[in-house]
Amino acid sequence: MFIFLATRIDAAKHMWPGDLRVIYDRLHNLNTDHGFPSGARPYIYQEVIDLGGEVISRDEYTPLAAVTEFKFGMELSRAFNRGNQLRWLHNWGTAWGLLASGDSLTFIDNHDNQRGHGAGGAILTYKQSKQYKGAIAFMLAHPYGWPQLMSSFDFHDTEAGPPMDSSGNIISPSINSDQSCGNGWICEHRWRQIYSMVAFRNRAGNTALSNWWDNGSNQIAFCRGNVGFVAFNNDYWDLNQTLQTCLPAGTYCDVISGEKSGNNCTGKRVTVGNDGRAHISLGANEFDMVLAIHTGTESRL
Repeated sequence: MFIFLATRIDAAKHMWPGDLRVIYDRLHNLNTDHGFPSGARPYIYQEVIDLGGEVISRDEYTPLAAVTEFKFGMELSRAFNRGNQLRWLHNWGTAWGLLASGDSLTFIDNHDNQRGHGAGGAILTYKQSKQYKGAIAFMLAHPYGWPQLMSSFDFHDTEAGPPMDSSGNIISPSINSDQSCGNGWICEHRWRQIYSMVAFRNRAGNTALSNWWDNGSNQIAFCRGNVGFVAFNNDYWDLNQTLQTCLPAGTYCDVISGEKSGNNCTGKRVTVGNDGRAHISLGANEFDMVLAIHTGTESRL
């Protein structure tokens, strides 16, 4: 489930929690005329930068609403940059000192830390596209937290604004044939590998993570219930394994290397046997480090 209506409280850390509670309590329920169920409350997430040891703790704000989990992107950036082996992510979540899943607004980068601000510095961004897509895919494949995607414009000066013409007017993005953006806009949410993993997460829903596999290094794989399977290869050598996918027998299109087109796949095709197992191949030098299949119409033939 993805939330499309949300309110971000900027610099919540600099506001007294008691005052924020008064503000939140005065908010009306969401309007049922727009399809929201009766009694539904606004989704709020609060910007609180707390990497540990802060005088003002994020825990003061979780009773009020969700909180931005800056350690999430920091640790995943470190792992997908090979600063930590992917195998250690087997217990990803609160065991890493992260917030409880329901309290955590998760992200790899945002408008601040991709520029070195707000707990930035070693954060993956679109500028390291292969590793970035791997980290985003892990975020969307894993059941922890409430994920948020970044949609950027290209920059080389961290103080620069969006693409503009000579008169200072903001230039609208152009849309390329593959639905990505041009005119200086990055639009990460339009990258096939990313929007395909949004569909994966929607399909996985609240299913549990199971059948974790790793090679003792930087190759990992896991299932989401009996509806999704994902594998990662961040090693310098190829991944070639027969693994348990937990999926029904059949043929699936890998939604990372391509997409389903009629009764064919434009990328890799994965055949799952009656025992749920399939041969998984991910070369070290491939364009992406991820393979993902699921039982949704976007993947299953």
